[in-house]
Amino acid sequence: MHLPIGSYVVDIHTGKVGTVMGREGPYLQLRPLGGGREWDCDPEGVRVATTAERLSAATALANARSRGEVP
Repeated sequence: MHLPIGSYVVDIHTGKVGTVMGREGPYLQLRPLGGGREWDCDPEGVRVATTAERLSAATALANARSRGEVP
């Protein structure tokens, strides 16, 4: 499956929602919503995030920011 940069995906091993930032060798590089440290993921280990998953991740980030847990 070809996933363009900027696609929202779910790492099926961790359940984390991330944005495709690029490729490094055989791996996709994903970054959490809102920024942070990228992680490598096997392209076979991701699926496209649903709208509900994207909204849930964005809401969790907004809540964490309002509590001062993330910048």
